[in-house]
Amino acid sequence: MFKTYEKYIIKNFIAKFFVISLIFFALTIILSILEEISFFKGIDAKFIYPYFLTLLSSPITLFEIFPFIFLISTQFLFYDLFKKDELILLKTNGLSNLKIIKILFITSITIGVLTVLLYYNAASKLKFFYTDIKNKFSNDNKYLAVVTDSGLWLKDEIKNKTLIVKANFIEKSFLINVTINEFGKNFQINRVIQSNKVDISQKKWIIEKPIITINNISEKKNDNIFYQTNFDNEKINSMFSNISTLNLLELFDLKEDYENLGYSSDEIVIHLLRLSSTPLFYGVLTILSSIIMFNFRKDKSIFFHALLGILMSVIIYYVIFLFSSLGNNGKIPIIASIFYPILFISLISIIGLIRINEK
Repeated sequence: MFKTYEKYIIKNFIAKFFVISLIFFALTIILSILEEISFFKGIDAKFIYPYFLTLLSSPITLFEIFPFIFLISTQFLFYDLFKKDELILLKTNGLSNLKIIKILFITSITIGVLTVLLYYNAASKLKFFYTDIKNKFSNDNKYLAVVTDSGLWLKDEIKNKTLIVKANFIEKSFLINVTINEFGKNFQINRVIQSNKVDISQKKWIIEKPIITINNISEKKNDNIFYQTNFDNEKINSMFSNISTLNLLELFDLKEDYENLGYSSDEIVIHLLRLSSTPLFYGVLTILSSIIMFNFRKDKSIFFHALLGILMSVIIYYVIFLFSSLGNNGKIPIIASIFYPILFISLISIIGLIRINEK
């Protein structure tokens, strides 16, 4: 069971976290509404769409901001403790600096686990609905790229033709075992093109020695043919990149489908690793923020603490960005690019813990 002072700290920290989350959520909504109104300008759609889509997309945006919310929540918790001299009262009851930090660390990790398991899954589902609705008003709604357990499926529209493409798997910039169904205006099939290998490095595909079927009559071509589409390997990659619309179970399923297809699952693995490290990251950030606050006096204004939180957030953002860039460019292993920032912040925190324990 928690002691009274432990409950007090936990209750106040959660309250600060909740209030600051609401403030950032409101700011996110305001910025998102402006973006959505701009998107729907000139589009024949009901006036409620920008506001409805904002509510669908804002929760996943807030999830990305949570690390900085933990920093600021910790700072404002200590600001209150300093202002009301409650920290002195807690210490007279035998509560050391390290024990306060331990309570906050465990609380942050607990919130982090719940955030990933519950909040993220719900927010990603809302983002899926957001993407699905918005695509209906986008020029890209005539393009589709989907990975299933049967392979890769593409939908394309070009020059009054609709193309349905199916490939067993991808090998670098090549589609393997490809069937292209070409439909006309009334969705009547014009021809079917089959090939063992198709070069998709450019939007003008190179189809190797295809078999072309028209009106049930098939002809084998001994030469390669060119085929104009709206897809190349880069565009296909970009259409698969919106993994924030998938919950944890869907991410694991998609990873398996990618691997069966021969398509790189690195992006999904990175995303899963980041999600799994999220609770620890929140905990480490809380420790860092606590250490810094123990080194400031209560006479500092609330504006100062807000400014300090923003400054810390910017520094940590660029540390994460640096390691992510090194990982994406192959300078360091992918796993290292995720866990090095946590290790870096942890080392700074350990040094700080040694110092404040002496106070």
